[in-house]
Amino acid sequence: MIKLVICLVWGLVVGVLVLQLRQQRLELNYQANRLHNQIDAQQARLWNQQMQIGLYTAPNSIAGTVGHLDVKMVPQYIVPAGNTPAPPKPAPRRRR
Repeated sequence: MIKLVICLVWGLVVGVLVLQLRQQRLELNYQANRLHNQIDAQQARLWNQQMQIGLYTAPNSIAGTVGHLDVKMVPQYIVPAGNTPAPPKPAPRRRR
């Protein structure tokens, strides 16, 4: 009789522990999904900001802005006609 009671008590304890672990798993899944959604939202915001930067720094946009301001811009480096600078030499390859 005592063995049966002990088995029932331990069975209840194990059942309660399993339910508690299941609840923890559900809560952790909820938190992981929420964090994933926050990451997606931040990524979308970043892409939007990158697109805006691309629009404002496009050559035609900059040329339009400078053209409206009537700013005299002087090139920093003038290449004489017929004298093109030599391309940079490639880095030497390392042997394996």
